[in-house]
Amino acid sequence: MQNSFTHPLRSHRLWIRALVSSSFLSVSFLSVGLLGWTSDAMAQTPTVPRPAPAATPAPAPATPPAPATATDAPARLVQTLSQIDAAANQGNLQTVMAFYSPQFTNSDGLNYTSYQEALQKFWQRYPGMTYQTQINSWERDGNAIVVETTTTIRGTQQTSGRPQNLTATIASLQRFEGFKIVSQEILSERSEVTIGTTPPTVELRLPTQVNVGRNFSLDAVVQEPLGDRLLLGAALAEPINAEGYLNAVPIELELLSSGGLFKVGRAPIAPENRWISAILVRDDGITAVTQRMQIINRGSNTGNR
Repeated sequence: MQNSFTHPLRSHRLWIRALVSSSFLSVSFLSVGLLGWTSDAMAQTPTVPRPAPAATPAPAPATPPAPATATDAPARLVQTLSQIDAAANQGNLQTVMAFYSPQFTNSDGLNYTSYQEALQKFWQRYPGMTYQTQINSWERDGNAIVVETTTTIRGTQQTSGRPQNLTATIASLQRFEGFKIVSQEILSERSEVTIGTTPPTVELRLPTQVNVGRNFSLDAVVQEPLGDRLLLGAALAEPINAEGYLNAVPIELELLSSGGLFKVGRAPIAPENRWISAILVRDDGITAVTQRMQIINRGSNTGNR
């Protein structure tokens, strides 16, 4: 049986992977493009359905969290990033987009219009996320400022009496011209969604970079003993592009014979970024972890395992 995964979108400098569906596991994703997974040491048997949602949101805090700052960053830059966070925490789309140039582009293929549309849909369905951005480094490039930031998104809500928690972290490089963002490159990202009172504690082992055409391993290990409980799981690998933000992705959960997912994938033959996700479902909760992986073309095998 397949459960449809829909993609929540990402907000101003982030997107995050995981939503809720009233009766089926549904953890946000984008365009498919699975990487041909193969079993690795552990047997994987066919699908066993298990209802459950996958998460996000929470009411906006009374006082939006202020971003941490680089000590020598220009005061106007610090203020601008703080204002973007505050507007996002309030779900104020018009104010957020006022900080973006009409010529805005980002490394995932979004432009000003597609970004605004996707963000609007995300907030309509999942209001109340909280954002906090810190400046890692910055430099001047003529009249522009290029700043590397790390943004953390958190959300909590109850659905059908089940707690849902989302935490995501994204590092990105923004180019500001006239204190408007004209371009953005996503450097790294990782998100985790948990559902239920005692969701599985999952350790994800996955390289952040893999050479083109090379094999890589994904291990998503549940830390608690399995005992006699059933454990379901799925792994997804998806190319990152603008269309993927809104497209549903069908997945198939497998009954796992061990305490985790153990897979081997092969990187595509051309450089690109991919979202790699592991979803683990137990009778007392769900955990979904997603990480961005760079497919690189380099002589050394940095990041390969």
